[in-house]
Amino acid sequence: MSKEGPRGSGEERERAGDSTEGSNPGPGEPRRRRDSAGGSNPVSGEPRRPRSGIWSRDFGLFFSARAVAKLGDTMLPVALAAGLLQHGYGAGAVGLAMAASVACFAGLVIFGGVFADRFSTRLLMIGADLTRLVTQSLAAVMFFSGHVVLWEICVIGAVNGAAAALFQPGVASTVPRLASDVQAANGAIRVAESVAQLAGPAVAGMLVAVASPGVVFAAHAATYGLSALCLLLLRLPPAQPGTEAIRGSGFRADLVEGWREFRSRTWLWGVIAIWCVLMIAAWGPAVPLIATQVVQEHGPRAYGLVNSALGLGTVIGGVCALRLRPRRMLRAGAVALFGFSLFPATVGAGFGVEWMAAGAVVAGAGMSFWGVMWATSIQTQVPRDVLNRIHAYDVAGSLAMTPVGQALAGPAAGVFGTRHVLLAGGVTTVLVAAALLSVPAIRGLIRVDSTVPPVPGRSLDKSSASREPARRGSR
Repeated sequence: MSKEGPRGSGEERERAGDSTEGSNPGPGEPRRRRDSAGGSNPVSGEPRRPRSGIWSRDFGLFFSARAVAKLGDTMLPVALAAGLLQHGYGAGAVGLAMAASVACFAGLVIFGGVFADRFSTRLLMIGADLTRLVTQSLAAVMFFSGHVVLWEICVIGAVNGAAAALFQPGVASTVPRLASDVQAANGAIRVAESVAQLAGPAVAGMLVAVASPGVVFAAHAATYGLSALCLLLLRLPPAQPGTEAIRGSGFRADLVEGWREFRSRTWLWGVIAIWCVLMIAAWGPAVPLIATQVVQEHGPRAYGLVNSALGLGTVIGGVCALRLRPRRMLRAGAVALFGFSLFPATVGAGFGVEWMAAGAVVAGAGMSFWGVMWATSIQTQVPRDVLNRIHAYDVAGSLAMTPVGQALAGPAAGVFGTRHVLLAGGVTTVLVAAALLSVPAIRGLIRVDSTVPPVPGRSLDKSSASREPARRGSR
């Protein structure tokens, strides 16, 4: 690293943890802020203690970036559906436009993980946001002018998906660099995203009714601009020693290394393998079938109520994840996941709207709590130098089977009936949660406090946890 330190390039400043705060303490004033970011004390050689809590200026900026981007993303489906239908396209065109984005994201996110480990994650995220600012602005112009061509909308969606594939992997490594309490940080972000998910469709519907779909696309573009601005103002603290960006190895070698690190952790690939079953049999079919069933039997207002109840549940789950700190996080998350079975089961059983809404609240809370436990486990158990790639494999594996479940939902409902498929989804959720608890590596994974970085190439399972106190004490 250059001796110039903070006077280097923007990327060098990020690598060095450039911060004007506390960089020139007065006589006798300790270097609290710089030492709080991590690393080792240059005088004593002891590990620096990360700052306590989560609410700092920089985490607030990242939190705002995630919340406003999520708000925009939840507005997009309403804008696409209303805009394309208004210009003479059918439901199939809406699905194709959405699929173009999802397909590119799922297919490229693994490569995005390698880029995130090789380059500045902050700059990649800013670039992705600016790219989507441009594409959504173009979409807004198209809808304002009335020149709407489906293949052009699909190309815009594909570019957005590719940009998201560059953005998403960096989220995993950014959270633990900004907050010493990784679980609380994930919980706070989950709550904000859940609130945005509740508000986004309502805001988009109001804008479509009052103005036009083009206004929604313009607002969506603006959310990416605000997100990019927050990330531009963000100052990342220095990475932990030994977690600098990888250099000198080939792109393919980095992919292989990421896969090797992924499959070396039974708890990690075990969860993804089991999760694929949930996506195929429960979550994938639940999204289209619940909408169809509730709208046909109770009307669109009832479906809006059930969907809002699900969003409320995700907020509750995020708040619970802020306060509860289980020692075995994945075990606690798997127990909470049992609650998700009520979402498809109450609809499949033909219960009234009030019972379906109550089941949706419990389901949303369980899924949200699991999500925080899972994200925190990855961010604290996986070495930082491969974290972005591991997170990319996680995202790709989690998303891969969702379109399969959605594609099979219609044929399965035609053969067995919608209610039977939804009831089967509820049973599958129970079996998935039980399967997660049945794997020793998953249920026995012991939490790692974010103040202590994980040992490269190893996560804490039951066997290594027993040796951890002695290892820490020998330092």
